[in-house]
Amino acid sequence: MKVYVSVDMEGVTGLTDPEEMHAGGRGYERGCELMTADANAVVQGAFEAGAEAVRVNDAHGSTKNLRIDLLDERATLVRGPGKPLRMGQGLDETYAAACFAGYHARAGVRHGVLNHTWMGKEIQNVYLNGEICGETRLVAAFAGTLGVPVALVTGDEAVCEEARELLGDVETVAVKNGVDKFSAELLPPSVAHARIREATARALGRLADFRPYTPRAPYTLGVEWNSTAIAAGCAIIPGVRSAGPRHTEFTTDDFGQIMSLFGIFAMIGGQVACGSGVYG
Repeated sequence: MKVYVSVDMEGVTGLTDPEEMHAGGRGYERGCELMTADANAVVQGAFEAGAEAVRVNDAHGSTKNLRIDLLDERATLVRGPGKPLRMGQGLDETYAAACFAGYHARAGVRHGVLNHTWMGKEIQNVYLNGEICGETRLVAAFAGTLGVPVALVTGDEAVCEEARELLGDVETVAVKNGVDKFSAELLPPSVAHARIREATARALGRLADFRPYTPRAPYTLGVEWNSTAIAAGCAIIPGVRSAGPRHTEFTTDDFGQIMSLFGIFAMIGGQVACGSGVYG
């Protein structure tokens, strides 16, 4: 049994502050350690359940956050920018299950800690085939196109609710309960990690209960941007069309193209937003 683990950072045990998400910010280095500890709890649970191999993908921001020197030595790590499939890099049809650790609620979810979808202030909402969509739905859909079910989601309570609504009786672990976007009631790491390890082993022990999440092709990705300038810049990309002053859409039969497109969106959106001052 091969297990794939995609690890984001906003839903990691103990973290609530945007500074903890970015290199150079106060608390970032400790945040990387906590992120690695959450990943290790999943890895440990996977091997307890009989996994033969576990691949971990650093799926946050720069994708240079997880500490390889602290990672469980039985796992391998996909790290670094330039990954075409971004949060799903390294996942293929040979994996028995995917686990999402440190995930967060989609943009605009009340009490969602550090809630957003893919980018921060640049994106208002994302839609998949007309339905509002967060990162959990996006990566689960990519896994589903490969025939891989999602067995576990960890993060704040809001993303756990989002995952259960989308995926049914998936195993979830809420390591924090949001008060507002930047505040939460937290579990101590030792408690959170024990729960993550146990939930992972439990999930992989009942894989027959899970089904891949498979939206119907063709897949249409809609993005509601916060800026007309970003929307116009992204609409220049071949295959992307303008659907309104701040809306773009892209349709494809290959979900991998959607995962890759977000990388290009991030480059354009980030440049326009950061380079255009307060009016970006």
